[in-house]
Amino acid sequence: MKRTFTLITILITLSLLGIIVIQVSWIRNMLVIKKEQLRDNVNLAMFEVSDELVAEKSKFPSVLTPKILTDWPREQMLGMIRSPTVAQRYTVFAIQEKLHKSFEKHGLKDTRFDFAIISSANSFGYEMQSANFDQHYEKAREDTARHSILVWPLVALSGSDAESLSPDEKLIVVISDLQNFVLRSLGWMIVGAFLFTLIIITAFYLTVRALLRQKKLSEIKSDFINNMTHELKTPLATISLAVDAIRNPKVKGDPVRLEYFSSIIKDENKRMNKQVETILQAALLDKQEVQLHLTPIHVHDLMTSMLDNFKLQFDEKGGSAELFLDASNDRINGDEVHVTNLLSNLVDNAIKYCREDVPPRIIIHTFTKNHDLLISIEDNGIGMNKETLNRIFEKFYRAHTGNVHNVKGFGLGLSYVKSMTDAHGGRIIAESTPGKGSKFTLEFPLL
Repeated sequence: MKRTFTLITILITLSLLGIIVIQVSWIRNMLVIKKEQLRDNVNLAMFEVSDELVAEKSKFPSVLTPKILTDWPREQMLGMIRSPTVAQRYTVFAIQEKLHKSFEKHGLKDTRFDFAIISSANSFGYEMQSANFDQHYEKAREDTARHSILVWPLVALSGSDAESLSPDEKLIVVISDLQNFVLRSLGWMIVGAFLFTLIIITAFYLTVRALLRQKKLSEIKSDFINNMTHELKTPLATISLAVDAIRNPKVKGDPVRLEYFSSIIKDENKRMNKQVETILQAALLDKQEVQLHLTPIHVHDLMTSMLDNFKLQFDEKGGSAELFLDASNDRINGDEVHVTNLLSNLVDNAIKYCREDVPPRIIIHTFTKNHDLLISIEDNGIGMNKETLNRIFEKFYRAHTGNVHNVKGFGLGLSYVKSMTDAHGGRIIAESTPGKGSKFTLEFPLL
């Protein structure tokens, strides 16, 4: 089972890592392809705009006759017939609108851009430029990954009237936040890939958790069967020995010995009934079918009576119990049987988990706080480490007791205590130090 679980975990992990690596590689390739597509679309848009601007530029209005032209000096004649530049024909807003429309046509509606036009006849600067061109142009030169600079010539058409009669011009367009635009255009694909990867990771986590839970339940089941077998086998063996002794003719004729063995059978029968009742009670708690018979009870009287039942166990181990009934009000609304049982379980655990060669000493203290009754049960036993302390209220959980091997049980006692405390609207807090002892504090609302 362990090897199968390890193999499944390794295979699922490798598959998950492979899927993540493939998706990351796919997204990177898509970004590169999308960026190239964006550049191509920008080039197409600029080609259309420049073609439109050049077409207008190539139109040359022949308003002068050849005779007039031949009478003028050459420099004056060239100045008269030179075609106006794009910067002279259009405003910044007009060219910006043409670029916007062309970008929108090629799927670049939300693209942020700035432009400028330079001319070979102007060596001092741009013929025209948009408001933030200088700022974005410098950013684009420094960061070519996030921004892009594209240059397109605005040359009069070959064979037109304006050919060689106007200076060469160039349209410069700066695309800002190119990387962000690409990411936005692939947004739904990236989000989808991330979402499905997250679903796969969640499914993997749930699968591993389910396998771990099944493994844990399997171990708990084995421990429970072993503990139950021991708990039931021991009294059965004792009863069998007592029955064999009663059949002995010598015992039959001795009323005292007959009474002794009969009492053993009765005690062991009670012990078995108690173990069976514990298991049945746990099953009822699982189904939430426990019915509480709530009545006003005095906890002080109940605790005094409950401690009397442990007198023989304390005497056997040379231990003691100190009771400090300092609560000014001890009346709660509770089920007397279940409250007695949960307190008995805590005292019984304190006795069972005492240190070797150290008599158990238990201090029980009651006091009131606001509208609650607090009961603390403190012992000087073996104590618990942090891991055990965090799990003691789990059903069937059995703490490792080191060299103490004679402590048996089903791991249901403290789970029952927690469930009953919650059912009464209270709460329980556990504190412990290994080698020094443990302290349980119960809190119940006062009647």
